[in-house]
Amino acid sequence: MRALFTKSLILAGILSIAAVYVASADGTAPGVEPGSVDDPVITKSYFDQNIANKVTDELSKQSITEAKVKELISAALAGGGSTAAPGEPVSSEGSALKVVQLQPGQTILGAAGTEIIVRSGKVLAVSDTEDGIPDVTIGKDVTAGAPVDLNHLLIVPREGRGIKPDPKSKADIYVMVRGGYTITEASDKKATP
Repeated sequence: MRALFTKSLILAGILSIAAVYVASADGTAPGVEPGSVDDPVITKSYFDQNIANKVTDELSKQSITEAKVKELISAALAGGGSTAAPGEPVSSEGSALKVVQLQPGQTILGAAGTEIIVRSGKVLAVSDTEDGIPDVTIGKDVTAGAPVDLNHLLIVPREGRGIKPDPKSKADIYVMVRGGYTITEASDKKATP
């Protein structure tokens, strides 16, 4: 009988220890606050009540509003070429590709980073240095005075470089331009290679 009592006492002790482990198995230790560093797992309701409100509060503190974003997008989409009186240089800057018709005697000079694609006509590269304009389609520089191939992407590395119509050709010249550029007349100093 004594052996049975001892076994029962040992079994009761094991069950009480197991009960303590089972009680703490819900993931929270005594004294640990849910969502703290010691208990990083959170529930959706905790997120909705705490984190989402904090994010909303921070966003409302930002100086830019939805209306301001729409205004900036509209301005960027509307940006582009400006008009000038005949004989005056035409200047443009924008992020959209613009179709430009180049007239005989005009030169288009790009700002640093301007992209130019010749769509029709024959044009020659213009540069105020011995370096040319990178033709990224073929991976080579087009030097000043060299013809530019149709549908090749040119990226102007710095100001003073661009394209002009080939004087031997009478075909209409259309180019696509993205970035800042200036159109000058043949009488302007910049227009000569």
